[in-house]
Amino acid sequence: MSHTTEELNSQPDCWIQAATQATRQAHALPAPGERVAIVGCGTSYFMAQAAAVLRESAGHGETDAFAASEFPHGRRYDRVLALTRSGTTTEVLDLLGELKGRVRTAAITADPGTPVSEAADDLVVLDFADERSVVQTRFATSVLTLLRAHLGLHTDAVVADARTALSTPLPAGLVECAQFTFLGRGWTVGLASEAGLKMREASLSWTEAYPAMEYRHGPISITTRATATWMFGPAPAGLAEQVGATGGLWIQGTLDPLAELVRAQRLAV
Repeated sequence: MSHTTEELNSQPDCWIQAATQATRQAHALPAPGERVAIVGCGTSYFMAQAAAVLRESAGHGETDAFAASEFPHGRRYDRVLALTRSGTTTEVLDLLGELKGRVRTAAITADPGTPVSEAADDLVVLDFADERSVVQTRFATSVLTLLRAHLGLHTDAVVADARTALSTPLPAGLVECAQFTFLGRGWTVGLASEAGLKMREASLSWTEAYPAMEYRHGPISITTRATATWMFGPAPAGLAEQVGATGGLWIQGTLDPLAELVRAQRLAV
């Protein structure tokens, strides 16, 4: 079994551990009412997008997400939360260095023995979710599980859905497709983008990701019988029928959206 496959399959157990960290790590995580920015690069940026929408939608305060290299230094935040599996991401370390002494910072990482431990004011370590493979899977989803639990949005049903995502067949016709489009709404837009990144990284597939309603404004025009369009979460009314009219394969996610991401990871690897 490859490192990637082992790490992918370990996610339900990692999520259980991550959820238990939420209470004991609460001091390092954004408090209700704080104005927060969540930053990262690549996969971590997409998890930041999902977490930001979840936090603000839950009424915990204004929350933005940025690629670490694009942080708007003219804005005021009470806390900046950085996501970095390796703890060595250059753009994240540069940003934390610039913010030192100006705003409270925290980082979630898999390795405490890396420069991020000195760069951030507070540190959350998910070493049980560290990865040896280049393609990131379990750390990213464990971070989002931690943050969902911190917001009171994690349940045992999410873990059960992840086990289902790992043990049941992929939708019929999916692996025969040559083009893949992932769609989301709200917090699942970040998950759709991450699913697209996994497909590009792991299988070198032609893959795109959009907010669901934006898909109708141009991108749907390239959908063919060789295209799979995969919706994370509830779909806008009529969109499935519009995709069906193109001859493309419509996949409606039925599991918790984070578990649907696990299914997309399976497809990718």
